[in-house]
Amino acid sequence: MFGGGQVKYDRALTVFSPEGRLYQVEYALEAVRRGTLAVAVKAKEHVVLAAQIKIPSPLMNADEIDKLFQVDDHIGCAISGLHADSRALINYARVQAQSFRLTYDEPVRVNMLVKTIADVMQQYTQFGGIRPWGCALFFIGFDEMGTQIYTTSPSGIYRSFRAYALGNGEAAAREYLRNNYKKGFSFDDTVITTLNALKEGMDDEATKDNVRLAYIKSDTKKFTVASKDEIESFLTKAT
Repeated sequence: MFGGGQVKYDRALTVFSPEGRLYQVEYALEAVRRGTLAVAVKAKEHVVLAAQIKIPSPLMNADEIDKLFQVDDHIGCAISGLHADSRALINYARVQAQSFRLTYDEPVRVNMLVKTIADVMQQYTQFGGIRPWGCALFFIGFDEMGTQIYTTSPSGIYRSFRAYALGNGEAAAREYLRNNYKKGFSFDDTVITTLNALKEGMDDEATKDNVRLAYIKSDTKKFTVASKDEIESFLTKAT
C-alpha cells in the first residue's frame, strides 16, 4: 500500500486502486481498529455497553475522559477512533433524535437513527476535497423492536449484532463472546460477560478508573451510566 506504484492511489479519496480499494477509507478503518476497545452484549430484557479508556498521563483527570455518550433517553453509544470526529457525529445524532421527537411525538427507532448517521458517513467517502470520518459509533438502544446493538463504519456500513466488540483488542474480545454468549442471560450475567470480554482484549488490568459501563433495562428503557462503585462491584464478580 505504501510502496511502489500503489502510492498514487491513496492521494485522492475518489480514486480506486486496481484492486478496487479506496485507501483513504481503509486508513479511516485503521483509525477505528487502533481506538480503545468497546464491547456490547444484549439479552431480551436488557443491553449492556462497556468501554476501556486510556489514561496517557497521571496528570490527566481521568474522570473527564468521555467514552460513552447518551444520544436520547433510550439510546447511548461508545466511540472508537478519533474523538473529535466522534463528537461531531454524536451531536448530529442528538439533533436528529430530538427532531424526530418534535415531529412525530415519539422516540426515534434505533435503526432509523443509525441509518441516518451511516448515510452521512458514506457521503464522506465519495467526494474529493474531504476525508472519511476517522471513527465508528457503537450504539445500544431499546425501542419497540426490543434491545438493539448497532455499529457504524467510516465506509458507511451499519450492522446489527447480539454481541460485538470494536477497537484495539477486538479479535480477542469477539472470540470470547463467540464462545460464551447466550441469549437467555440475566442482567448480572450480561454485565459480567461484557466485562470479561473487555478484559480479554485489554492489555492493562481492568479497574473502576479505566472502564466505563452503561446499560438499558426493559423496565425503565433509559440509558444509564454506571457509577464507579457499580463498576467495581461487577469487576469483582467477573472472572
